[in-house]
Amino acid sequence: MAEGGGGARRRAPALLEAARARYESLHISDDVFGESGPDSGGNPFYSTSAASHSSSAASSDDERERPAPPGTAPPPQAADPLELEEDEAGGGWSALLRDRPPPCFEDTGGPTRKMPPSASAVDFFQLFVPDNVLKNMVVQTNMYARKFQERFGSDGAWVEVTLAEMKAFLGYVISTSVSHCESVLSIWSGGFYSNRSLALVMSQARFEKILKYFHVVAFRSSQTTHGLYKVQPFLDSLQSSFDAAFRPSQTQVLHEPLIDEDPVFIATCTERELRKRKKRKFSLWVRQCSSTGFIIQIYVHLKEGGGPDGLDALKNKPQLHGMVARSLCRNAAGKNYIIFTGPSITSLTLFEEFEKQGIYCCGLLSSRKSDCTGLPPSMLTNPATPLARGQYQIRTKGNMSLICWYNKGHFRFLTNAYSPVQQGVIIKRRSGEIPCPLAVEAFAAHLSYICRYDDKYSRYFISHKPNKTWQQVFWFAISIAVNNAYILYKMSDAYHVKRYSRAQFGERLVRELLGLEDASPAH
Repeated sequence: MAEGGGGARRRAPALLEAARARYESLHISDDVFGESGPDSGGNPFYSTSAASHSSSAASSDDERERPAPPGTAPPPQAADPLELEEDEAGGGWSALLRDRPPPCFEDTGGPTRKMPPSASAVDFFQLFVPDNVLKNMVVQTNMYARKFQERFGSDGAWVEVTLAEMKAFLGYVISTSVSHCESVLSIWSGGFYSNRSLALVMSQARFEKILKYFHVVAFRSSQTTHGLYKVQPFLDSLQSSFDAAFRPSQTQVLHEPLIDEDPVFIATCTERELRKRKKRKFSLWVRQCSSTGFIIQIYVHLKEGGGPDGLDALKNKPQLHGMVARSLCRNAAGKNYIIFTGPSITSLTLFEEFEKQGIYCCGLLSSRKSDCTGLPPSMLTNPATPLARGQYQIRTKGNMSLICWYNKGHFRFLTNAYSPVQQGVIIKRRSGEIPCPLAVEAFAAHLSYICRYDDKYSRYFISHKPNKTWQQVFWFAISIAVNNAYILYKMSDAYHVKRYSRAQFGERLVRELLGLEDASPAH
C-alpha cells in the first residue's frame, strides 16, 4: 500500500504537466482574474462531493476502478445491434466513429490596441465609455430636468450638470462595487461605509439631484417600441466598443453571469426591506471569451411585455433560449468559433443551424431542460447495465456527435466541434484520471474558466439597485465594462508597471473619475 501511495505521488507532477499542456491545446490562457480567492474549482456536470473521494493511498477497489493513463482509455461501451438499427432507421444516427479535423481558426485573439505603460484605470474604462458618451448623458440629463420642471414646477436647487460632475456621479455609483455597500449615500454618512475624501468632491444634496434627473435617453421617439429605449443606445455603443477593443479566442461560452443580490446585504436587511424589493424584470445573457473572461456581447431580455420577445409570446423555454443564442451569435458567423452552451440552449436544430453559418458548438444536454428533438431515444435513457467510471457511448450524424459519458452519473453532450475518436481526460485531485472524449474535457475546462469569472468578478458588480428597470440594466452594463477594462489592463504593459488587483483597480478608477488622480489605492 505504501508503494502504491508513493507511485501516485510520483505520478502527480506528470499528471499536472499533462493537464497544463492539454489546457494550452484547448486555448486556455494564463489567469487574468486578479487576486486569488475562494472559487468553485469544479464543474457543474460532475460530482465534487468530498464523501466520494478516495485518499491518495487508494484502496484495491479504487485501483481497479482507476483508469489507465491518457491514450489508453477504455473503449466506448458496445451497443446492442438492434438498438443501432433503430437509431439508424430513426434519424440517421450511427455508431461508426470517424475522425475529423477541428474547425480551422487562424485569428489571434486579444486586445486590438496597445495601451502605453502609463495608461491609467480611467483610460481603460474610457475605451468603452468615452467622453462623447458621457457628454450625451449630460445633454439628456439636463434636457430631462428642464422638461420635468416645466411639467411639475421649478426646482430652484437644480443647476445643469457638467461633464466633470457626470464623471464624478458615475464614480460614486461604481464605488459601491468595491465597498459592496447597497446605498451609495453611505459615502456621506458617518457610518462604516463613509469616505470623507470622496464625500468632499460633491455634496450629498448635489448627488441626489443628479440621481433624480439622470437619463441616457430623455424621451421616447415616435418610432420606438422597445421597452429598453432609455438605455438601448448606450448598450449599442458599448457593444461597438467591445467589438473594436478586443478580438476573442476561438472558444466562447453563452451563459447568464451571476447578478444576484449581494449576500452581505441579504443577510443583514430586514424582512420588510426584502418584501419591498421587486424581482428583476429582465434577464442578462452574455457571450464570453472563455480563455480570458472578456465579455464580448450582452443580450438583455425583458421578462414582461406583449411584443415578439415577451415571455407571454415565448412560453416554451427552449424556444426562448434559442432566440437568445441567435441574438448573441449574430456577429459570430463565418469565423469558426466554438461556442459552449448549457442545457437550456443545447439542441440539435440550433447546432445544425449554427454549423451552416460557420459556428461550431459543444453543449451539455438535459432531458428536462434541453430540446431533444431529433436525438435517438436510446441515447437519452440510462442503460440497464451500469457503466464503469469513464466509459461512454457515442452516436454520430454527419459532423454531429452525441456522447453519453458516465462519472457517478450519466452526462450527455452534443457537439460538432470535436472529433468523436479523440481521447481526453479529466484530472481530479483525489480520484485521479477519468477518461472521456475530448469534447467532454474541453467543456469541463472552459466551463471551469467561466466559473472562476463568476466567483471572482461577480462580487465587483455595482451594488446600487435602483427601482427602474432601465437603470438596473445600465449599471449592470457599466459593471461589465469595468470588468472588461480590468481584463485589458491585465493584458497590457501598464499592469507590469503597477500591479493592481481588481479591488485596487476599482478604487483607482473611482478616484480618477472624481478627479483625485494623485491618490493611490491601498495596498
